[in-house]
Amino acid sequence: MRARTWVYDPHSGGVKIPPAVRERTERRITQHGRKRYSGRHARLGIRFRGALCYVDAFIEPAVPTQKQLRALGETREQYVGRLRNTPIHLCRLRYFGDENAWSLAFFTYSNERYEPCVFHNGRSHGTPEEALDVGAAYLQEL
Repeated sequence: MRARTWVYDPHSGGVKIPPAVRERTERRITQHGRKRYSGRHARLGIRFRGALCYVDAFIEPAVPTQKQLRALGETREQYVGRLRNTPIHLCRLRYFGDENAWSLAFFTYSNERYEPCVFHNGRSHGTPEEALDVGAAYLQEL
């Protein structure tokens, strides 16, 4: 019988995020988003669940044409309100007890799920700001 081998997986497990860490993390991501990606989003949505932190962006939609509104059966206000409140999923971070060593999963719209990935520097752990830099691939210049 073969011996079992333990392998570390940065994309499973983690530690429940304490309230103080949640506040600091949300502040760090929001400040970095304002500083680095101003004009590419109206606001960021940051939510926590257990060991996970989800980062979404909300954008100001373009003005729809009358043809678009007729096809959708919506008024301009309905259209704009719906798109303003539709999140663009950027990334998911996993907490392991160190505020500067989170793992990262990038949201793929082709599969509509979070896929494990590495940070731009090639490492499997990084900061919340570095995670936003990866997820910001979906934020276009307005």
